[in-house]
Amino acid sequence: MHIYPKEEKHIQGFAAEVAWVESGGNSKLQERLAVRPTSETIINDSYAKWIRSHQDLPLRLNQWCNVVRWEFKHPIPFLRSREFLWQEGHTAFATKEEAVKETYKILDFYEKVFTELAAVPVLKGMKSKTETFAGAEFSLSLEAFLPNGKAVQGCTSHHLGQNFAKAFNITFQDEKQQSQHVWQNSWGITTRLLGILIMIHSDDKGLVLPPKLALRQVVIVPILFDDSRARVLKEAQKVQSMLEKKGISVYLDLRDGYSPGWKFNEWEMKGVPVRIELGPKDLEKKEVMVVRRDTGEKQSLPLSALDREIALILEQMQQDLYAKAEKFLKQSIAKTEVIKDAEKVISSGKIVLVPWCGLEKCEEKWKEKTGAKSLNSPLEQPAMKKDQSCFACKEKARSWSYVGKSY
Repeated sequence: MHIYPKEEKHIQGFAAEVAWVESGGNSKLQERLAVRPTSETIINDSYAKWIRSHQDLPLRLNQWCNVVRWEFKHPIPFLRSREFLWQEGHTAFATKEEAVKETYKILDFYEKVFTELAAVPVLKGMKSKTETFAGAEFSLSLEAFLPNGKAVQGCTSHHLGQNFAKAFNITFQDEKQQSQHVWQNSWGITTRLLGILIMIHSDDKGLVLPPKLALRQVVIVPILFDDSRARVLKEAQKVQSMLEKKGISVYLDLRDGYSPGWKFNEWEMKGVPVRIELGPKDLEKKEVMVVRRDTGEKQSLPLSALDREIALILEQMQQDLYAKAEKFLKQSIAKTEVIKDAEKVISSGKIVLVPWCGLEKCEEKWKEKTGAKSLNSPLEQPAMKKDQSCFACKEKARSWSYVGKSY
């Protein structure tokens, strides 16, 4: 990543996070290189060459890549690592209206990924000026809350306005043959989602995976004895085929050298949503034993209706995981208008929803006191009194905001 004086504001915003390379082996480089913390510089250099006409717009690029951040001392796997994989989008539009509309649309899309696939409830809102992406006009985010009492930013969607377009001279000829700068967005979600999912759903036995995200939704463990081995295997294969025809991902564990109990434990640690146990006694009853990973609930189900029953169990487990996490999130938020009450709530490991002035100097004061920071300001704002003052100072409150300790 090369450093452009023309995008000084963006670079300053990432100054603490940039890792510099000054030598290769034993040779000192003539020009030090920055390992990119994000891709705006590379993308916009290309956009300036590719975009010429309004017919080239909108232009949308999506990529998966690794980036490096270097500003912290104690990396945490998935949640805060020096190098991480992410999906990032970079878009350019002819009008501001189109760009702003997409900023919210992408956040809605990410919200569905969290809630409908990962079964993770989120706080949806706008970041403060301090937390806004360097060079953006505004930033939107989804924030998750973990059982250890810390929030974590799940993803972001930024409206960049024309800041980068002007810095990189990204222009197009409009329908009237007038030269205009494009309007841009960028947005991304990272492997941090996996860390959030693990911490919210898992237990002391290991992973608990939501069925919609599990690579293997069901594992079949046959209980094998010499005199019934062939019959049990034949039925286990039938069960596998029946479920797969229903669109369910199934793994039939036929590994030799491992006891059924050892396999049960391994699949519990790996978080497979449903385990099916099938032995000779089950065959006699024309039933199987079914175990849910999240609750540990066991039940005997008839072979004849197994495909329908397993589909229902998977759907119910997906809903239950979300409901449990949503209940925890709601119980972890307290609404207050007074700094002393906010301090008590934060020290108890929860989040506060407070009326805030949004000023950086105000945040610095209570951040030093509590160790907490602004997470985001909900897009759907609760009603506020006309003369509402900030919870931490005497300035007029601009919006309700979530405040808490965060990674």
